[in-house]
Amino acid sequence: MDPNAVKSTLSNLAFGNVMAAAARDYQKELLTQEKAPTSTSINQEVDLDELMDDPELEKLHADRIAALKKEAEKREILKKQGCGEYREITEGDFLGEVTGSEKVICHFYHREFYRCKIMDKHLKFLAVRYIDTKFIKLDAENAPFFVAKLAIKLLPCVIFFRNGIGTERLVGFQDLGGKDDFTTKTLEALLIRKGIINGIKGDGEDEDEDYHENKHRTVRSSVEINSDSD
Repeated sequence: MDPNAVKSTLSNLAFGNVMAAAARDYQKELLTQEKAPTSTSINQEVDLDELMDDPELEKLHADRIAALKKEAEKREILKKQGCGEYREITEGDFLGEVTGSEKVICHFYHREFYRCKIMDKHLKFLAVRYIDTKFIKLDAENAPFFVAKLAIKLLPCVIFFRNGIGTERLVGFQDLGGKDDFTTKTLEALLIRKGIINGIKGDGEDEDEDYHENKHRTVRSSVEINSDSD
């Protein structure tokens, strides 16, 4: 046999063996990769089961559920007391309203006074945000007894009540910069400083409303009751 032919045949056989070995290694690699995700998934499931059985985690979860339930129950109680909205009441309702909640903001207003309408807009917005405080308003013309009893001389007049006792008041806009264009945030900050709003917030949006003094006026602004002049 030709020596060169024998050499060529041996070379081809060696190459074939190398390729076969490489093919086997490649198949092993593929099998390893296919098994890897399954193994990882099993480990993840085991870890998750162990995590769910963690007593501390279970306690934290239970405490959170209890806190949410308690908060929801408190919201329902407050709503039944008339919190979470800005409502108009009558003179006959006044005592029951201010003594029926821990914190109450009552706006004594006049239907034709421009500044009373500005105050209405701001209080209506805040009433939805701070449901732990009751927001109400009372037409001063229809509540002569309490207007006299509380010595209300100037409108708008916003009185803060705690457990039925009047603690402080806002008269006109003197504590709000003395201008009609104060923002809701300005009033909100003042009420927070006074401690009459805090705690549970409702679903009000974090928006601000500006009211400008240069709007067309059809009625008078802050006016003394029974006065004919501004």
